[in-house]
Amino acid sequence: MDPVDSSSPLVIDTERLVAGGAALGHEPSGRVVLVDGALPNERVSVHVLDERPRMVTAEVDAVLSASPARIEAPCAELHRGCGGCDLQHAEPSAQPELKAGIVADSLARSVRAGRLADIPIVAGPALDPWGYRTTVRCAVTDGRLGFHRRRSDDVLAVAGCPVAAEPIQEVLRTGRFPGASEVTVRAGVRTGELLVVVDPSASDDAIVAHGVRVIGDDELRAGRRAWFHEVVDGHRLRISARSFFQSGPVGAEALIAAVRRGLGPIDESTRLADLYGGIGLFAVALGTQRPVLVERSASSVADARVNLADRDATIVRSSVERWSPKQMDVVVADPARAGLGRDGVAVVADTHAEQIALVSCDVASLVRDVELLAAAGYRATGIEVVDMFPNTHHVEAVTSLVRA
Repeated sequence: MDPVDSSSPLVIDTERLVAGGAALGHEPSGRVVLVDGALPNERVSVHVLDERPRMVTAEVDAVLSASPARIEAPCAELHRGCGGCDLQHAEPSAQPELKAGIVADSLARSVRAGRLADIPIVAGPALDPWGYRTTVRCAVTDGRLGFHRRRSDDVLAVAGCPVAAEPIQEVLRTGRFPGASEVTVRAGVRTGELLVVVDPSASDDAIVAHGVRVIGDDELRAGRRAWFHEVVDGHRLRISARSFFQSGPVGAEALIAAVRRGLGPIDESTRLADLYGGIGLFAVALGTQRPVLVERSASSVADARVNLADRDATIVRSSVERWSPKQMDVVVADPARAGLGRDGVAVVADTHAEQIALVSCDVASLVRDVELLAAAGYRATGIEVVDMFPNTHHVEAVTSLVRA
């Protein structure tokens, strides 16, 4: 394959978005070109970032023919070089459908595409694209909070972040953390609580608003506990400093709603397994009286015990892969980006559950896990894409499955 002629502009007609958020097109020779900053059905002039025998990665220089979904990215920090929010050039109302298209494309290219081709895929409701993130991890430069520049380890100090909740934005604007390498800001937007974790340690020189709790990562490693609370779906939940939580309460409620739609009616007597259950979000929200929750994180398990104190819950601190499965009616599985994999699927199948809701945050692992579950005797009845991270390429999806 001849190399790209860098002396003349490369013009690409894009076709669709693919996993990772790039738009796919082809050179006249047929070689694949993945273009950052483009949308489907656009003609763009690009510069090449990386060239390989079968694929070129590139970035938009100029949009020659724009998609109707294209807008000017509104964030000033993005224009200054911030490396976050890589889908701000798409109209927010169009983003859920774009992400559903990414899932459809990945399923179509699966090795078992014939078996998976008929799974209905729907885009969930568009969520508010601004102020939704209630956990933000920041780099630090000269005591100021910021984010890494695009394709760089350099840190850009920022005056705010429009996708962060307002209490977090206040810390971004006014907080100062001399000596810190990383700062994580977490907010309970419906309780008014704010927690700041400073790595490696909290300094007496840190500047934050009165009432904001600041704790050092070294203190957490030494066993000190810190948490905040959030209200989700009418339930007050405890979330420890090291415990995972979703993008925010609105996103969490959208995810719960998608799981409910996928599973259908569940009553108090339903035998529910909440695998990779974290702080107990699904076990709490789905309302069963005797759920089984499996989670490996010590802090999340401690939170789950508090959040499920009014239920006759069985809470197991273990990796899912080492858990001894029990007979269940319904399984909700929300693994990390790596997905279930063969071992996780084997455990889920050994519950003999009639219904499964699989929550995936990575498209490749979603496709692989649905293939593995199909081989284990489960048929996918639908996939709902939940746009929990508007203005970014990140895809969250709930796949509903039944025993075949």
